[in-house]
Amino acid sequence: MNTVAAIDPRHAAGQRLRERVFRSATLVAAIAVLALLGGVALSLLAGAWPALAHFRLGFLTREIWNPVTEQFGALAPVYGTVVTSVLALFLAIPVSLGVAIFLTEMAPLWLKRPVGVAIELLAAVPSIIYGIWGLFVLAPVLQRDVQPWLIAWLGPLPVIGKLFQGPPYGIGILTASFVLAIMVIPFISAVMRDVFETVPDVLKESGYGLGATTWE
Repeated sequence: MNTVAAIDPRHAAGQRLRERVFRSATLVAAIAVLALLGGVALSLLAGAWPALAHFRLGFLTREIWNPVTEQFGALAPVYGTVVTSVLALFLAIPVSLGVAIFLTEMAPLWLKRPVGVAIELLAAVPSIIYGIWGLFVLAPVLQRDVQPWLIAWLGPLPVIGKLFQGPPYGIGILTASFVLAIMVIPFISAVMRDVFETVPDVLKESGYGLGATTWE
C-alpha cells in the first residue's frame, strides 16, 4: 500500500520564501550587470560629448592632432586600432584553430590536460606583462630580423605596401598585432574547443565507420 507523506505547510511556505529570495537575488545580480554596462556607456558618452558637440563627426575623419591650434582628429588612432585588430585576428585564428583541434581530436590523455591548462594560464597574464615583453623582447627582434625583410619585399607592393614602408623602428602596428594575437589566442582556443567538444561521439564514430580519416 502506497502512502504519501504529509507536507508540513510551514515547511512548504519556508521553501517558497527561500525560492523567491533566491530568484530575486539572481535577478538583482543580472540587472546589476546591465546597469554597470549602461553606466560605463553613459559615462563615456558624457565625457566625450563636449568633443563630439564641438568637432562633430569630423573628429572621426580628421587625422590632425595639434593642441596648439586646437585641431583634434581621431582618424589615426582609429585606423591603427582597426588594422591592429584585423592583423591580430589573422594571426590568432589559425593558431587557435590548430590548438583546439589538437586538444579535442589528437592529443593523448596525458598531454591534453597540461596543454589545456597552460593555454588557459595565458589568459591570466596581465596585459601590461605582454606589453613590456613586446616592447623589450619582441620589438628588437622584429626590428633587427623581420622588418627589414618585410620592407624590402612587401614595401613596393600596391595597397598593402604602405603598411611596410618606412624605417624599421620595431615598435608599430606589426609588433602590436603580434602581442594582441598572443593575448587573444587563449580565448579563441577555448571557444573553438568548446564548440568541437559539442560534436557527438556517435557522429565521429559513424564517420570513421564510413571510411573517413581524422583529417576529414
